[in-house]
Amino acid sequence: MSPMLLFTVGLLLKIAMTASIVVAASLVVERSGPFIGSLIASLPTAGGAAMIILAIEHPPAFIGQSAVGSVVSNAVCAIFALTYAALAQRRSLAVSIGGAFVIWFCCAGLTRLVDWSAGSAVLLNAVVFPLAILAGRGFRAEALATARVAFTGADLAWRAGVVTFCVIVVTAASAAIGSFASGLFAFFPVAMGSYFAILHPRIGGPATASVAAHVQAPLIGLGLSLLAVHILAEPLGVWRSYAIGLSIGIGWNALLWGLRQLNSAALLPKP
Repeated sequence: MSPMLLFTVGLLLKIAMTASIVVAASLVVERSGPFIGSLIASLPTAGGAAMIILAIEHPPAFIGQSAVGSVVSNAVCAIFALTYAALAQRRSLAVSIGGAFVIWFCCAGLTRLVDWSAGSAVLLNAVVFPLAILAGRGFRAEALATARVAFTGADLAWRAGVVTFCVIVVTAASAAIGSFASGLFAFFPVAMGSYFAILHPRIGGPATASVAAHVQAPLIGLGLSLLAVHILAEPLGVWRSYAIGLSIGIGWNALLWGLRQLNSAALLPKP
């Protein structure tokens, strides 16, 4: 196979894989509502596609180290969601989402000043998430977070296109920017941000902010799944580590859903 044909096939694979993951997640959200949407937003949709493609192109050692960058990025995504939630209370979509992305890039730039290990990345998450969950309490309005929102075909198309572009850029640059930066930018919150951009004009800033504030707790499960990939990629192989990591993330979200159901049942009036 010629190098040009190999490149073309690889590019088409990246586009098809990424678009399929993102569109499938969006359709699930359409049928479930924003609370489940916050659980879906925490799953590795765009990041998962990037990690799959990185695994095809790099050895397990690279994937294990890139997962450290992804764990750090997970904490930065929590700050991104909290920033959006705070701004969306009174600001327009452009200001809210734009301000959140500015904060993400600033925080991502600051992370480059530290020589990260798995331990320090976990410590960062242990500090950021309790503070973010506490700070987001005022933005989590249960009444607003129950409305269902349908996505149009155009929403799915541009969302898949933007996320695909970001995944291709990250994976194409991975050899040049190294494992940590590849993991960091693999979880650039473009899928989460596009979801907020779709919701904001439909249900308003405060209601979308409620979704953003709900996403903090589910992101903890994503961090645990990425840590599993870091630990297991070399001894068990990349694909097994991915399967275990995904199971941890899904299991965490199932636990949150179950706790919410129990809490709702406890609040119902007794017959």
